[in-house]
Amino acid sequence: MVQVTQASSPDRTDETKDASPKNKANTQRCRDNLKSFLENTTKDLSQGTKEDGSSTPLDKIYTELYIRRGGSGEVNSEHEVVNLECKRSSSEEKKIQVNDILQPLSNEENPPQRVLTKGIAGIGKSVAVQKFTHDWATGEANQTTDFIFPFTFRDLNLIKDKDWSLVTLICHYFEEVKDLEKSDYSESSVLFIFDGLDESQLPLDFNNNEMCRDVTKTITLDILLTNLISGQLLHKASVWITSRPAAATKIPPKFFHRVTEVRGFNDEQKEEYFQKKVSDKEMAQKICDHLQSKTQRSLYIMCHIPVFCWISATALQSILTETEEAELPKTVTEMYTHFLIIQTKLKEYQEGETDKDVIMKLGKLAFEQLQKGNILFYENEFKSCGIDLKQAAVNSGVCTQIIRKESGLHKQEIYSFIHLSVQEFLAALYVLETFLDSGENLLSSQTSVKVPSKKGERPIFLLHQNAVDMALFSNNGQWDLFLRFLLGLSQDKNQELLQKRVGFKGRRPQSNQETINFIHEKIKKLSNSDKSINLFHCLNELGDQSLVEQVQKYQSSGDFGKLLPEHWSALAFQLLVSNEDLDFFDLKKYERSDEVLERLLPVLNASKRASLSYCDLTDRCCENISSVLSSKSSGLEELDLSGNSLLTDSGVKLLSDGLKSPNCKLQRLHLRWCGITAAGCRSLASAHSDSSDLKELNLSLNFLEDQGVELLSYWMRKPQCRLEILSLSGCMLSTASCRSLTFAFSDSSDLRELNLSGNNLEYQGVELLSDWLRKPHCRLEILRLSFCTERCCESLASALESNPSHLRELTLHRSDPGESGLKLLSDLQENKRYKLQTLRVSKGFIRT
Repeated sequence: MVQVTQASSPDRTDETKDASPKNKANTQRCRDNLKSFLENTTKDLSQGTKEDGSSTPLDKIYTELYIRRGGSGEVNSEHEVVNLECKRSSSEEKKIQVNDILQPLSNEENPPQRVLTKGIAGIGKSVAVQKFTHDWATGEANQTTDFIFPFTFRDLNLIKDKDWSLVTLICHYFEEVKDLEKSDYSESSVLFIFDGLDESQLPLDFNNNEMCRDVTKTITLDILLTNLISGQLLHKASVWITSRPAAATKIPPKFFHRVTEVRGFNDEQKEEYFQKKVSDKEMAQKICDHLQSKTQRSLYIMCHIPVFCWISATALQSILTETEEAELPKTVTEMYTHFLIIQTKLKEYQEGETDKDVIMKLGKLAFEQLQKGNILFYENEFKSCGIDLKQAAVNSGVCTQIIRKESGLHKQEIYSFIHLSVQEFLAALYVLETFLDSGENLLSSQTSVKVPSKKGERPIFLLHQNAVDMALFSNNGQWDLFLRFLLGLSQDKNQELLQKRVGFKGRRPQSNQETINFIHEKIKKLSNSDKSINLFHCLNELGDQSLVEQVQKYQSSGDFGKLLPEHWSALAFQLLVSNEDLDFFDLKKYERSDEVLERLLPVLNASKRASLSYCDLTDRCCENISSVLSSKSSGLEELDLSGNSLLTDSGVKLLSDGLKSPNCKLQRLHLRWCGITAAGCRSLASAHSDSSDLKELNLSLNFLEDQGVELLSYWMRKPQCRLEILSLSGCMLSTASCRSLTFAFSDSSDLRELNLSGNNLEYQGVELLSDWLRKPHCRLEILRLSFCTERCCESLASALESNPSHLRELTLHRSDPGESGLKLLSDLQENKRYKLQTLRVSKGFIRT
């Protein structure tokens, strides 16, 4: 933790110095009082709402979350839950314990002063803050920090129109420290936590707000926060901010010293959570077994989100308690339907209002606010939907069970559903029931459209059609989960549950086959692979697995030649929800074409290594691959596109758009024999000019010529270049390329392996390389050359004699070293003073 200290001012009076022991005692008293207050307010974890009595001691239920270092602050426009389902990397990620989030790592000298922690809704950001604060308050961790002041943006919204000084703001929330002196803030180690940046209603105008350095100066809340976060105000204090990914750019990334991401539970932690949450160990194991089965794989993936774990535990525990023989939910919609029923009290009240009526009113609120993109509501928005919150709290349990209320220290209260997915579920229920009750299609482009009856029934397919189109036309996937819930709630099984347990009207069973056929057609024509994955989840909700079953039949026989486009999309879905290790993706295992790769992009996105070599790919595929590299959820580190000679410079240019994305994690790129010229090198150099994780680049057997290497060298000479392996074999290079390379590596370099075989570099080129090998900073370990003469070998031997500590492998292909040159190199290999272990010359081989 950052230690905030300040030297004594020379003009401090003796009176102040004499009072220092008293001041220290006062500071300690304030610290103890603050710790006592925070310990009391953080000791319990409320997983549902405060009103439903579901609070559990934090230490009893807390399961460590994965907090991953790294990431960018850019906007992520994908739907958070759907995006989660498309990420499948089994590899371990660098983890930071929550109490170490502001501590220096092993390779860092100083701790980060300002940290951003991102994570999707319900993933555990606020719980991490609560755990961190609780452990400090109880003396378990971070005791070098004197004061922690945790705020929520949700609460700050309520006072955003008033002016504050930093001191008055702190004392307003934490009266325990009201006796601190102004100097105490600068002479103590202080941490400010601001939770929930995504909920902030402040402009946070970092560009135009005035500067403030005085902790007692009264200014607007927005100016106060921008100065505190940017380090102008109380510049030695630490700041920790949490946010959903989409809101991360509200604060310029330059102000953060560390960006982390809460990743929720891994598989082991999911099981640990259920074992802690469900006291009956046998029942806890049944729940784990049910969620881990192949047919419920999508439910298990969603349990990555702690809130969904709680919803699942609540629903499944209740069902198993009623009867062990009960059929357990198999889809997300079934799970949420049972969860809603559990929260419902089935009786009418004096006012004649049932829980069903309240659910519909809540559904109206959920749908209307979902249309506006709102997740936070105020009392007047409830009133506009006919809900009197005070009356509802007395007469119905539904509002108090699924609506979370936050009031902080103020009279104005803010409300939200316990999770965005609950809002989407209720919105879908409201839209469906409105349609079934009155024929009103709330999704139609026209207002209050009455759908004509068909043989006494309303054609629900028209509603489904509108919902599918709305989800497909949405750029950010905001209607994807809503669509899934709407289709799932249309199932007779869920309709019967709502009729029996909540009091919805009984209806004749309806066929969803027309909707299924419509979705099949959409999948067949759909080019957006992520959208098609959500449509397969929708088919699961409708009980249709026909496409997946057809694929499984072809897969078992190994006959992929008969697969249609929609089958390839089905295969992608099947692989994502399976237990299969997707770390390595080999397109040759399936079928070699741009069209098939386009359908399997979600699998590529879930992989760490991908072999797309010799697959007859053209530049058409590169735009799709670029989208994967740019995706926040992609973990692709190695990509092999070798042997696709039709890729050409146009393909590399498209690929470069993904390579320059801050989300790109690629470390190894193979573009051997891809028809690339100097123009392609210009695109690659531009893509990596600012920053790059690339460690290996293979451009062998392309038409680069000297101009291409010169363009690459502009990137390679930059300090952010981390290239360790470079292969330029057979690229029509000459002496000029050696001049470009040695100039690029003249000052410093991470390069360990260089392959220039198949190029006639001539003696002048080898001499330039030899001069570079002589330099003390050169750390090259493997070198491959061709067409070396006796004079070339003498130059190389001389270079290795002067800098003997690095080169361990030298290959001279199709060379004529002569007796003198061969002896010089062989002697180096024999001498233990030198590192040279392997020497390959022409067609011969000398001992390793």
